[in-house]
Amino acid sequence: MASRPPPLHVSPAHLVATLFYKSDSPHFFQHADLSPHSPHDQLPSASLASLKDGAAPTENLADYPLEPPTPGPSALDNLYGSYLSQSCLTDFFVTLTDILPGLEQGAIASRKLEATKLCRVVEVTFPLPSASPIALDTLRRHDAISRFEREWNVECVFQADTIHRRYKRLAVFDMDSTLIQQEVIDEIASLVGLEKDVSAITAAAMNGELDFEASLRARCKLLQGVPSTVFEQLRPHITLNEGVKELITALKRLGFKTAVLSGGFAPLTAWMGQQLGLDYAFANHLVVSEDGQTLTGELTGDIVHAQKKRQHVLEIADKEDILLDQVIAIGDGANDLPMMGVAGLGVAFHAKPKVQMQAPARLNSKSMQDVLYLFGITKEEQEVLLR
Repeated sequence: MASRPPPLHVSPAHLVATLFYKSDSPHFFQHADLSPHSPHDQLPSASLASLKDGAAPTENLADYPLEPPTPGPSALDNLYGSYLSQSCLTDFFVTLTDILPGLEQGAIASRKLEATKLCRVVEVTFPLPSASPIALDTLRRHDAISRFEREWNVECVFQADTIHRRYKRLAVFDMDSTLIQQEVIDEIASLVGLEKDVSAITAAAMNGELDFEASLRARCKLLQGVPSTVFEQLRPHITLNEGVKELITALKRLGFKTAVLSGGFAPLTAWMGQQLGLDYAFANHLVVSEDGQTLTGELTGDIVHAQKKRQHVLEIADKEDILLDQVIAIGDGANDLPMMGVAGLGVAFHAKPKVQMQAPARLNSKSMQDVLYLFGITKEEQEVLLR
């Protein structure tokens, strides 16, 4: 395989931040003049213990690479508007100029990605001062950014503002808990009464606490004797995550190549790839007994672990003659981090806490269709793609 240039991880001339208002989790509080809520309502604490998906992805302060965000900022989104208000954007501009010495507010530009007064997605572009000691990866995890996100109930995704950011050509997905809502091996286990044993191993593996391959083999051994028809039985129970079908449809109409790389099992992964019209599907292969009736609990062939997923991304990009900067990789588990790291943009979508802290970007919006905003595609343009 010919060597390919790595994705850009150097400090670019310009950056873009895509701001998402977390509309599914507004901050509500009592104010005598501004709030319709009961006078018995309590002002919610903004401490780490009260936060959910995305704003502060872990309660373990040791996981923060810089100084942990200070607890207790006031919730401002309901005071100034449960959307991306001008007050919110102005505060973001001030936050950026505080972080980046030499950056002038006049050099920062914003663009609504929804043509509505109550816009919930805004793209902010700004130059990175040449003398700035702050790199892109540092900015993504800066404590001031984390505080801003918590105060305004917003999530920020930072990228280099290059042509390859706007014109990606390959989208690679994990399957379990990313494309679909389920963890397939857990679903199989529930059919045979082993859900507690298997789920405990799955959770530890996805949080990076156990070696993935060893944990996979341990879980598979528990499936010895399960009927080989179990994958057909599971199909009616598999549910796509919201926005997956729309995202894939839009990407295909934009000319993307698409792939699913799963640490699960080939029968369901191949079937799901066909249902969605994906170009590539890779997963693990379970051994079936000689009579074809049951699973042996063993695996055959290469294991699709973290490094194998990364290798598949490199090989697909090379085969399709696609630059790695034109690749987006989306997943939720620790075994997805290497493929996220080699892609031009890696997105942890509703990911495990540890993964959100380590991934290049994290997104916890309600619909996976929101990934299109990361390419600068407006809501109205998305509607055109999906007609």
